[in-house]
Amino acid sequence: MVKDAESPAYLRIAHDIETQISHGTLHVGDKLPSVRALSRYRAVSISTILASYFWLENRSYIEARPRSGFYVRIPSSVPEPQFRHRESTPRNIELLPTLEELLEAANDLSKTNLGASFPNADLFPTAKLNKIIRRITHVNPYHSSRYHFPPGAEELRQQIAKRSLEFGCSFSPDEIVVTSGAIEAIALSLRAVASSGDVVAVEVPVHFGVLQAIESLGMKVIEMPTHHRHGIDAQYLERAIEKYKVKACVVMPNCHNPLGYVLGEDWKQAVAELSSKYNVPIIENDVYRDVAFGERRPKPLKAYDRRGLVLLCSSYSKVLGPGFRVGWVHGGRFRDYIERAKFRTSIAAPSLSELTIAEYLKSGGYDRHIRRIRNLLPDHLQAFSRAIVKYFPDGTRMTRPAGGYLLWVELPKRVDGDELFRIALKRNIYVMPGSVFSANRRYRNYVRIGYGVLWSPAVDKALLEVGKIAAALAK
Repeated sequence: MVKDAESPAYLRIAHDIETQISHGTLHVGDKLPSVRALSRYRAVSISTILASYFWLENRSYIEARPRSGFYVRIPSSVPEPQFRHRESTPRNIELLPTLEELLEAANDLSKTNLGASFPNADLFPTAKLNKIIRRITHVNPYHSSRYHFPPGAEELRQQIAKRSLEFGCSFSPDEIVVTSGAIEAIALSLRAVASSGDVVAVEVPVHFGVLQAIESLGMKVIEMPTHHRHGIDAQYLERAIEKYKVKACVVMPNCHNPLGYVLGEDWKQAVAELSSKYNVPIIENDVYRDVAFGERRPKPLKAYDRRGLVLLCSSYSKVLGPGFRVGWVHGGRFRDYIERAKFRTSIAAPSLSELTIAEYLKSGGYDRHIRRIRNLLPDHLQAFSRAIVKYFPDGTRMTRPAGGYLLWVELPKRVDGDELFRIALKRNIYVMPGSVFSANRRYRNYVRIGYGVLWSPAVDKALLEVGKIAAALAK
């Protein structure tokens, strides 16, 4: 765009913002000044600033978030994935054939891991957590000589409850049940609200761990078409509830895995009201909300729950270290059943992990760590996105995450993600094929890329290699 005195004011302002984005002054996830503030600063009308923002939005430099403002997006020539509204009916889940291969390969540290759902080990506060562990074992050497029976260590539940005020809730420590990660929290929640043979609605794509939990309980799944920016259509969900007698719904409105979106307050309010209208519990997977981009963390759907029908499940695995296996659930009106089910299932959670996380939360270290992660992730995302633009074949599409660590990449139709996974594995590269994110194996030409790892020449080379494999398969 030519910038000169004869250009309209809105184009000159848009160009200034575009330049700041391209030079790295403004990063992905940064919030732009409010329309009123920028109109005062540039001494132009509000309509001029809106025209500037709309110009930038139409060219995918920025995006509007409801009731929040305008934010920097990934500048990219790659379009977003196509949304296909596919009707679905309830079905039983069969064990996904690729899953065992995936889990076995994920443990091989010799591979360049492009599919991880958590960040590089160097981004975890391992040294500080190890220091806390040493202190606990010194002061309380018998910490593991007894069980921390459900609901779990009181110190941890107090910290979780205290933090609930920050996201629009007011939990009591007694309402929290500590679990071995978020997947156990989701599985216990499913047991609390549904029985074998019942129908559970899920977003698609959906994390394969959720499908495994539903399958293990003998429940049926109905897959809800999910837009890569707007989530499930609430009206479509309502029709499914009425037609198929859906007993529960599993959703991930903040930093969705793998789509990366953060849904607005209107969507969360609408789904909470839908839950109340039909008395259908909502199980909310909330493991990534703390790493949403921007200064303000979004509220969970739970903040809009007025009848105890939303079961909020979270974990510290994705932000402090997967090996701790510390999750939790606020089960609303189902809390007592969840506590009993936790005891029957695994008796207790690891006491040392609970005490360590509790102490770290109490120290204030967690908030500093999260700020650091949130500041780093947009740069990671830009680096990965630019490499995909550069190396992947024509016809590739990808999401524009609003937080978390994950990119959802649609490849040309001829590319089989399972085959790509196996070829890449032979070249010591690990990617996550899209087929495991649906019980119907819908996403055969998709892959999930984790951008939480630190950028390096090895990562750049691995993405180049994956792009070559995809291009060969696309022919």
